[in-house]
Amino acid sequence: MTRQITLKSRPIGLPQFSNFETREVLLPELAKGLVRLVPHTLSVDPYMRGRMNDGPSYVAQFNVGDPIAGGGIALITESRAAGLVAGSFVQGFIPWQEEIVMDAAGLNIVDETIAPLDYYLGILGMPGLTAYFGLLEIGKLKKDETIVISGAAGAVGIVVGQLAKIQGCHVVGIAGSDSKVDYLLNELNFDKAINYKTTKDLNAALAEACPSGVDVYFDNVGGEISDTILSQINKFARIIICGQIALYNATSLPTGPRIQGTLLKKSALMQGFIVSNYAERYPEGLNALAQLVVSGHLKYTNTIYHGFDKLPEAFIALFEGKNLGKLVVKL
Repeated sequence: MTRQITLKSRPIGLPQFSNFETREVLLPELAKGLVRLVPHTLSVDPYMRGRMNDGPSYVAQFNVGDPIAGGGIALITESRAAGLVAGSFVQGFIPWQEEIVMDAAGLNIVDETIAPLDYYLGILGMPGLTAYFGLLEIGKLKKDETIVISGAAGAVGIVVGQLAKIQGCHVVGIAGSDSKVDYLLNELNFDKAINYKTTKDLNAALAEACPSGVDVYFDNVGGEISDTILSQINKFARIIICGQIALYNATSLPTGPRIQGTLLKKSALMQGFIVSNYAERYPEGLNALAQLVVSGHLKYTNTIYHGFDKLPEAFIALFEGKNLGKLVVKL
């Protein structure tokens, strides 16, 4: 037997502890092609909120009563799958369980001699790849351009900002606390950073931080913050729609400024994407990111919760802005 955390009910608004249920389940036999895993670190990510809704998203929804699942690092304790041996750590999409028997397909061995294991859920995982491909393929940054990043102290934002600095750009981050602003300025060398929660006039603060206007906007949050940033874009600006966390718990669709007129007048591009659009190029992205990590050109940080029972709390904390960098749970 092992414990798992399931979706007990679909959230209305911000997820609550009552939406989760912990129960015991019987593990299946270890048949050919399967591996037995003990999770080491599990990821909580904003996109998982959309999977809790009763409706289509870009990833299949969770069914009520089924275990929550997401990115994770796990130790193989027993294997009947070719190429995967006991004692190896693997990264993959795994359920929230204390022990797992699952198909080996989709599991990839990770090398802890290159970087800490939890990095493979962050800068060397989905967030890093999201930053890399979104910025380079849609943003098409040029030296000396100005980029603004919302959610700049999150798992994706801190990578975007550093990649933009490497390319010689003026980098402005929007974050939700003074400690996050301090981290962006003093640890990651952003040119400017703004605490949107304490800034009385975000429009004026943004204009001061971006005297030449905004050439690229990496949008991780949506909502009123994005409305303000979009009002200051330059001609031929590129807007990268990565996430809309400000809207994920909305119980009705808010109405904001109609942006089409601005895009038209500015000849600007706005494009949404999900990282799996670039799945065939993951090796390229991971190789480039790994080289920058090993060389010290990319820094990374995680917010870590400890213990299996902390998974719901950690997930809810995402929407309360409690994380700096990637939020993970170590078991």
